Amino acid sequence: MDIQAIVSLDRTKCAVQCNSKKRILEIISSIAADNNTEVEEETVLNALLSRERMGSTGIGNGIALPHGRLPGLANVIAIVVTSDPAIDFDAIDNKPVDIFFTLLVPEEQTEGHLQTLALVAGKLSDKETVKAIRRASTSDDIVKALK
Repeated sequence: MDIQAIVSLDRTKCAVQCNSKKRILEIISSIAADNNTEVEEETVLNALLSRERMGSTGIGNGIALPHGRLPGLANVIAIVVTSDPAIDFDAIDNKPVDIFFTLLVPEEQTEGHLQTLALVAGKLSDKETVKAIRRASTSDDIVKALK
């Protein structure tokens, strides 16, 4: 798996007021900037918003997979944010989303971006993997769940 860093180890909870896609992506962008000196909040938000305009990120099982490529990023970063209660965010299987599994990939990795995205989406389609991620309390737990 190409993911080399996971931030937001405490699985930050989105509050009920985060009822808009943009607000959720702002929270994710803030977490990324707070936990990784390589990225700026505005750059992350712009990357995520540009991808969101291109289509849905809902993949089922209560998970959304917002993603984007960033200039100057050295490694793939995954940011896991949970929402309690679940939010209707591209819920393609009629289940509201409670996990936002965000991937940020170095801008140069066009092909790698798609490969990583496909790998993670495949893993997140497995109900046992999703259960393990929901139980995870550390970044290591999340990485193990994806292997």
